[in-house]
Amino acid sequence: MKEPFEVIKSTGEKAPFSLKKLKASLQKSGASEQVVEHIVQTIKSELYPKITTEEIHNRAFALLKKERAIFASKYKLKKAIYELGPTGFPFEKFVGQLLKYSGYTVDVGQTVEGSCVKHEIDVLAENGDFFILVECKFHSDKTKKCSVKDPLYIHSRYTDVQKRWNGTRGKKLLKEGWLVTNTRFTADALQYGQCAKLYLLGWDHPMGNALKDRIDDLGLYPITVSTLLTKREKDFLLSRDVVLCQQLLGDRFFLDHLGISDMRKKRILEEMKMLCTLNQRQHAHD
Repeated sequence: MKEPFEVIKSTGEKAPFSLKKLKASLQKSGASEQVVEHIVQTIKSELYPKITTEEIHNRAFALLKKERAIFASKYKLKKAIYELGPTGFPFEKFVGQLLKYSGYTVDVGQTVEGSCVKHEIDVLAENGDFFILVECKFHSDKTKKCSVKDPLYIHSRYTDVQKRWNGTRGKKLLKEGWLVTNTRFTADALQYGQCAKLYLLGWDHPMGNALKDRIDDLGLYPITVSTLLTKREKDFLLSRDVVLCQQLLGDRFFLDHLGISDMRKKRILEEMKMLCTLNQRQHAHD
């Protein structure tokens, strides 16, 4: 293969294939440099015209799973976030848990009085000094981006709640409004967020502290990354508000409710433990 080689993105657009990006995504799985290099070279030799990024991802996932299932679980993080749909409510719970493990006190799905009307807020979080209002925008369609209308709408809700909230004596101030999405933002959305001082958190924004970075840094993987749990089992756990691998370790009795055998339960719990501790080991070697 001679670079540049074009691949088809999920949006249908053509883009140059990047060995560097593929290598970086494989390295985040925790696989050794030797394994990463072997997979990169294998995929490089198998490229063909009009191959899609999804096909490349699926091949990399299969090769990682063959090497070690835990690497494959980490590699499929982005897809696993999409599997928190289609309603978006598990995604709100997931964002709430991310904030909780970041040191916030969290309430999910609260109704709050605004200056003009009542609002049902996805996540209200307190960090000890002030409150933040967090609205989640979940997309199950991989081609969708958060357009400017999303931060416009969220900002108007935030300012309505903030006006009433900060006018109530004795309350800690509501100081920040956030919009969190599992996809990306358009350029207009990012520009508006910056201008309106609305914090935007997306799959790859802001650089270095994006949603994917926070998940990796905290080791807080959704149960949907599991390569051992079936879709039915994942749906059952999500319906019981178990959205994190970390939670399943504490609420392992749910596996009994699913009628999972002791041997399989042991394997699932080992997978959960490894997902929760893999990043700590990686950071220790950084």
